[in-house]
Amino acid sequence: MKKERVIVYIDGFNLYFGLMEAGFDYLRWLNVKLLAENIINSNQILEKVIYFTSRVNGNPDKQKRQSTYLEALEVKNVDIIYGQYNFNTEECKRCGNVWANPKEKMTDVNIATQILIDAFNNKFDMAILISGDSDLVPPLKVINSQFKDKRVFVAFPPKRNSVALKNQSKGSMVIGRKTLKESQLEEAIKNKFGYILTKPNEWS
Repeated sequence: MKKERVIVYIDGFNLYFGLMEAGFDYLRWLNVKLLAENIINSNQILEKVIYFTSRVNGNPDKQKRQSTYLEALEVKNVDIIYGQYNFNTEECKRCGNVWANPKEKMTDVNIATQILIDAFNNKFDMAILISGDSDLVPPLKVINSQFKDKRVFVAFPPKRNSVALKNQSKGSMVIGRKTLKESQLEEAIKNKFGYILTKPNEWS
């Protein structure tokens, strides 16, 4: 029997902040490739894992931790597609102070674009979307209407459920602590240059 081809699309920030809100900050050193393998069934084959994120800026320590993590994911053959941060100026009406508020942009557009390109090019039989962002409802509607031989399954990060996404999916689940705990990266990982990447102390 031919195995069902699966591509997993991960909304990096949606997953990250779901972990934080659930109190799972100690599980951030997450091997998303292994997570995908732990989600799919035995009659399925994992074709690819794509992780969508943006580079943080304005905080050198956070930048270093993120870079270490993303490099570790690359060692595990995870594809990474980057969006960007836009800075919106905000002003306090009471005190008059002005500050730049960073807003992560393009992740939902990048996911929508990639999942539709892959559907059009027949790269998967089932897509697994790891996100709870209801802005991703439109591409699911397109796949449901235009690609009758394909389906999208939604795996919600902790604290990131969406009824709208669930209604457009062909199945859904919430990723639990046990699965996250079983999907951690090694404490130390060697990159292609022989450099050892280690789990940030702040993530323990």
